Amino acid sequence: MEEHKHTKAEHNHNHFLGKNTELYFSIASGLFLGLGFALSYLLTKTEWVALTCYIFAYFFGGYFITIEAYKKISKGGFDIDFLMIAAAIGAAYIGSWAEGALLLFLFSLGHALEHYAMNKAKKSIEALSDLSPKIALVKKGNQLIETPIESLQIGDTIVIKPNTKIAADGVIITGNSSINQAPITGESMPVDKTAIASLDKLPDFKHIDKKHIAFTGTINGDSTIEVHVLKLSQDSTVARLIKMVSEVETQKSPTQRLTKKFEKWYVPIVLIVVILLCFAYLIIDENFNESLYRAITVLVAASPCALAISTPSAVLSGIARAAQKGVLIKGGKTLEDLGSITTIAFDKTGTLTEGKPKLTNVIALNNFEENEFLQIVLEVESLSNHPLAKAIAKDIKKLHNLSFKGIAKNIEAIQGKGITAAYNNAKVLIGNLKLMQDEGITVKDTVTSRMDSLLQNGHTVMLVALKNEVIGIISVMDTPRQTAKSTLKRLKAIGIKRMIMLTGDHQNVGDAIAKQIGLTEAKGNLLPEDKVTAIKNLLATDGKIAMVGDGVNDAPAMALSTVSVAMGAAGSDVALETADVALMSDKIENLPFVIGLSRASKRIIKENIFISLGVVAILVPVTILGLTNIGVAVLFHEGSTVAVVLNALRLLVYKKHL
Repeated sequence: MEEHKHTKAEHNHNHFLGKNTELYFSIASGLFLGLGFALSYLLTKTEWVALTCYIFAYFFGGYFITIEAYKKISKGGFDIDFLMIAAAIGAAYIGSWAEGALLLFLFSLGHALEHYAMNKAKKSIEALSDLSPKIALVKKGNQLIETPIESLQIGDTIVIKPNTKIAADGVIITGNSSINQAPITGESMPVDKTAIASLDKLPDFKHIDKKHIAFTGTINGDSTIEVHVLKLSQDSTVARLIKMVSEVETQKSPTQRLTKKFEKWYVPIVLIVVILLCFAYLIIDENFNESLYRAITVLVAASPCALAISTPSAVLSGIARAAQKGVLIKGGKTLEDLGSITTIAFDKTGTLTEGKPKLTNVIALNNFEENEFLQIVLEVESLSNHPLAKAIAKDIKKLHNLSFKGIAKNIEAIQGKGITAAYNNAKVLIGNLKLMQDEGITVKDTVTSRMDSLLQNGHTVMLVALKNEVIGIISVMDTPRQTAKSTLKRLKAIGIKRMIMLTGDHQNVGDAIAKQIGLTEAKGNLLPEDKVTAIKNLLATDGKIAMVGDGVNDAPAMALSTVSVAMGAAGSDVALETADVALMSDKIENLPFVIGLSRASKRIIKENIFISLGVVAILVPVTILGLTNIGVAVLFHEGSTVAVVLNALRLLVYKKHL
């Protein structure tokens, strides 16, 4: 069997019969087969009763297979379905109705299970299309107008009532709420969202703070919110996901491509061998019926049904399981490649770190009271628009429970050095050593050595002076994600040998972060082209490499890597387009799960190929030599087909490294 691409007519045909009809037909075939077996023993003198049961078993077991085979033959192709129909007809011709019915029952069961596995896998992803509500409430003046989501325009304001689905990708402009983003990002906990302060100078969708963003298909909490639409329905994150998932199937894995090539020449060889075996009676001492029986038994034994479905069923199950956790894996090749990775390169900012500066040290000097020192810093920094000043002011308020009183004034920024301001009519300076020296302020050796120590550890350090005297030191740093250290530890535990940070930051910053979170090494001062060179070098030494970044700044390096993994891809068109693996949430802790899943998929693919080829390798010579009958051949051969599908379905419940 292969990945069956159903035509529209076939889809309508199956829809008319019902989506699980194939499985029901297979079960009906099994029931008639069992009834036939029982009646052949109980009613030995009325063989036609058992034969009638077998004929019904043939009908139900062969119905869908015959349709598949006919389609292939009409296009000039002979595949495994054709081999099975030929074997069943041959079995009936030589009077082995029970064996033929058993063959069709088990083969149709394998077929039905394969389609069930495929459909379950596809549906668990394509269920995304059901996420989007069909109608949105558009606010026009004081009116709320029900509008189909296809008719929404960029700039519309939609009202989202409590506990309803969000109808478009956009930015929240009114109200605060807790939103369940699990359908898109896989996050288990609802995420607090707040309205954006203003729509003036709105950055592009990717760069708006995620706490203001609402995604199509996510579920609003207990508060009413209003959303300014920023994407049309066909461009929404959900729509892009569905499109990419439908493309996933066309990207076959290396193993799939290999098995396809194998089947292409293997099936005609089997047909030639079977035809030749029909004439074995001309050479060896047996009659035509015995030669035909042997040929049909070989036909059953040699059909590589299990091989054909071993890889696609595992690939689709793996991709579906990843999607349940908010991870998009683009095709079988990526799934297999990721499983063999032992080296990972990480971007720093926003991947291993929070991506925003945090206040890390507050050191009051000369017995200056800490709270008074912090109040001075808060008053001055609150007047500045510099990102570091904003971060310092925000953290002082949050960590030290201080509030802005508006005491400072006359702030002045000195390019590349810092700021000055008046605080209670006294001059305050906050900046680097050069600022202090230019203003004629003496900085003691003990202070500069403390500064150097912090600089060596990757901090950005500022001195604070009041009335021409240094009164303290403050430092900020892009701090590691809380989960980074534990994630890297888990990656190491599952066999990732090298974990390298590639950053444009100073080498000291890279080294400091690397030391804190347990990276193997860090490479700093890298421009985008330097990152590309670093990836080339790693590919040359390590063979395969994964690159983890945000999919935007690191696009060239990620494109070069064996597998590129984009963080926080929800809402990012570039990340979804360029990355092989997209972590929809901003959670690096999903990485060990994805790598573990791909390894499990790879292992299951290998197990499936071993089972399928192993059974064929044993059965073919045994049946050619006439050492077994058709019933045993059917049982082992079709049993292996059912076994590989059930083995692949295990991936849908994969839970390790969560």
